[in-house]
Amino acid sequence: QSAHRAGLRSFIRYGWRWSWRVAAFVTVFNTVSTGLSVYRNKTTVGNFASAGAFTGALFRMHLGKLLLLCVPWVTCDLSASSSRIPAGGLLMVMQKLAGETLQEMRDRERRELYEQKLAEWQSRLNVTEVLGQTESNAQGEPE
Repeated sequence: QSAHRAGLRSFIRYGWRWSWRVAAFVTVFNTVSTGLSVYRNKTTVGNFASAGAFTGALFRMHLGKLLLLCVPWVTCDLSASSSRIPAGGLLMVMQKLAGETLQEMRDRERRELYEQKLAEWQSRLNVTEVLGQTESNAQGEPE
């Protein structure tokens, strides 16, 4: 019981030190991954790998310029991206099993919105044509 309490105390004490780092890492990774998906208009495993590599490199920049030439930086960068590739692949497999990927859902919603706006525009155009015909009929009739 005392070991359990000591573990819990250290988790609370050191957990705060790591929580903001993990939150920052996840925020940067998700921002880069989402940004790449939006920019390229498709979701690929490469987006997750690139986001992992960028985030890993960003969090190792404080180690200095010399590290850019060292093997550990590349190793850390590869490990960050390689840990994100399976996560991205798993996400894409789950989307395929669900029957519709995020890209397909976005395209479908965009197409439905376009068709809805087109139908609305055509109905307004028809109303304008009917009003124009009614007005011309009213002017053509003798009073």
